[in-house]
This record gives sequence, structure tokens and C-alpha cells, in this order.
Amino acid sequence: MWLETTRLFIRHLNESDWENMKNISIDFNHSEYAVYDIPLSTEDGEIKALTKKFADTNLFFAVILKETSDMIGYVCFHKDGDKYDLGYCFHSAYHSNGYAYESINALIKYFVDECDVRVFTAGTAIDNLPSCRLLEKLGFVCISTETVSFNTSFSFQGGNFELNIK
Repeated sequence: MWLETTRLFIRHLNESDWENMKNISIDFNHSEYAVYDIPLSTEDGEIKALTKKFADTNLFFAVILKETSDMIGYVCFHKDGDKYDLGYCFHSAYHSNGYAYESINALIKYFVDECDVRVFTAGTAIDNLPSCRLLEKLGFVCISTETVSFNTSFSFQGGNFELNIK
């Protein structure tokens, strides 16, 4: 699968993308948003295995900037019954440029048109305002909140978002 938007190429993640995934993971682990997620592996063997596992699902997509041919992030889905749960991560050097919106919007359109998917879900920390705003811009609605904790010393309010396509 290969999608093209105005500024991006979007393709299935490949096993050979492991070094890009490592760079994105290192960057994410140093971001202010890392507290809201499980730490991403940065060890070569683990990131190679994880990238292969992600690539094998055919639900992880590399986002490539046309201008430079650099992989700037990824978008992923997890199929849960008839729903597709959205996840994404972009290198911070490319934040606030609309790339997440552009790529996710294109992938949602693809899944609706080609796979007849009608319900998308996503979860994010309520305090992660850029992520909440992005989901709302894409048409997602916060349907519930819950306390989330990945360890015993830190918890936060998570929002459960849903997009229903008629």
C-alpha cells in the first residue's frame, strides 16, 4: 500500500525501517509526552524485533516527507473487532507542521474507502493538548475518561476518543 498526500508518502512499515524507528523512539523517550506512554525500546536488537513485529501486522505505516525522503514518524492501528484503534508518533523536529493530521486523515480515508471501516478509536492523556486537539480536528469525540497508570508512582487522566463514519 502506498498513499501520497500533498507533502507526504505513506507506506507500510518495513523491517528495514528499524533505524528510523530507533531515532523516533529516542526522541519520544526524551519528550514531555513520554510520561503518558510505555517507554519505547532503543536497544538495537529489541527495536529490530519490534519493527519486524509491527511491520508484520500490516497496520503500521511509515510517514515519509516528500521533500527529503526522510521517515518523520509512523501511524499505526490495532484492529479490535470492527474498530480500529489509532496510534502515532512523530519525531519532534516535525511537530506543529500538520504532518500528523495529513497522514492520519489520509489513512482514515483509505480504511473507510478500501476496507469499509466505520469506527476508529484512540486514547490519549487529557493533558496532552496537542494530541487532543489533533483528534478533535480529525472528528474524534471524547466519549469517556479514566485514570491511567503505567507504574505505581504516576497516574493521569486518559481520554477515550471515537470517530464514527456514517
